[in-house]
Amino acid sequence: MPQTNASAVFTGQQFAPEPARLSVRQTAQPSAISRMTMKAIRHDSYGAIGSLTLRDVDTPMIKDDQVLVRVRAAGLHIGDCFGVRGSPYLMRLHSGLVKPKYGVPGFDVAGVVEAVGSKVTRFEPGDKVFGECNGACAEFACVSETKLVKKPANLDFESAAAVPTSALAALHALRDVAGVRPGQKVLINGASGGVGTFAIQIAKSYGAHVTAVCSATNAAMVRSIGADEVVDYTRQDFTLDGPRYDVILDNIENRSLADCRRALKADGCLILNSGTGASGFGMLVRLFKPLLLSPFARQRLCRYLSVPGHEDLNVLKRMLEAGQMKPVIDKTFTLGKTADALRYIENGHTSGKVVVIV
Repeated sequence: MPQTNASAVFTGQQFAPEPARLSVRQTAQPSAISRMTMKAIRHDSYGAIGSLTLRDVDTPMIKDDQVLVRVRAAGLHIGDCFGVRGSPYLMRLHSGLVKPKYGVPGFDVAGVVEAVGSKVTRFEPGDKVFGECNGACAEFACVSETKLVKKPANLDFESAAAVPTSALAALHALRDVAGVRPGQKVLINGASGGVGTFAIQIAKSYGAHVTAVCSATNAAMVRSIGADEVVDYTRQDFTLDGPRYDVILDNIENRSLADCRRALKADGCLILNSGTGASGFGMLVRLFKPLLLSPFARQRLCRYLSVPGHEDLNVLKRMLEAGQMKPVIDKTFTLGKTADALRYIENGHTSGKVVVIV
């Protein structure tokens, strides 16, 4: 369920207080950090976005293999909305079956290392970093060392926070699932969203010819980041009477499987990256039908998991530093306005990423 990617897999540290650990390198004394509180956006049960409130909570204590990050910015996506609402129910396999395990939204983080666990070797207090965690919408967040890298020098914290989940989802789809090659025709449905804007740039870096499906309002933006052609979905149906594509990355899934396959070459690859176009039993059919059909078709019909990791975050960092990719930020919100940010995302017409400034 990415764009987010709600199909992405995450791990993190709960915001329950733990005993102070002395085996920590940090900028303050261990006893001082153990007494600290912080501001965080929290919810105690699944429900409306309006249930989120800004509260004083205990600062999380890191484990030996974790890093405590003083958050400067948090990137948001539709998966954060799912996590607050507890729907689609598959989201609860990560967030908690009955009630939220974490209670603080935000998977994407950028900030400054405050403290590191005794087994951490890649980071020191004061390092500027970005990566993935649970609970980024807070003044501090615990992050696994393996899901964090140093921030590109040419990006500010706001831009860095916009990158991890969405860019990794695009990278894993186009590089790992599709194996995009120079000269291939790639169509991206939902091209103006978080995953879509990164997918355009990654596909272009691999030498593909990219067609972006979005509204006319976003046509200039997607062209500015590399789209060769733009299909305005309000005036043209990409599944009818158009060219056929080697790869289709569908971040919206607002068309039937049969429609999408009609726009795909006989040996092409369709990557489905949402699964949210239906509910209940209909959602299960939408999720699993392509996987059941794929073994019997020449076309590859794929879903995938985008799992964050240090190596691929470094791939993104190098692309950002080389100017091969840049984040597109639609709007920024303050921490206290996180609920407004999520409502804006739920409207479904973001142009790039939404970021919370902490």
